[in-house]
Amino acid sequence: MGKKVVATNRKARFDYDILDKYEAGIELKGSEVKALREGRVNLKDSYIKIKNGEAWWMQGHISNLDTTYSAFKHDEKRPRRLLLHKREIAK
Repeated sequence: MGKKVVATNRKARFDYDILDKYEAGIELKGSEVKALREGRVNLKDSYIKIKNGEAWWMQGHISNLDTTYSAFKHDEKRPRRLLLHKREIAK
């Protein structure tokens, strides 16, 4: 399976000076994976927070699928842990 860009925050380049770029994994639940594959993500007003030596994606919005059974729905704006090496977080 090839790499696919699911979402891009184009406005960040205009609002901020980007000094470094990092590629990170995201710890997701099953329903979130399916929603991301369908492009149901919004990066607006989201940010990264370092807490207890871990990087967290805060206020990122991943919509629930319309077909998802209510017991499997996820919190759309929950904090999600980013998977980075400790040396990358320390920078």
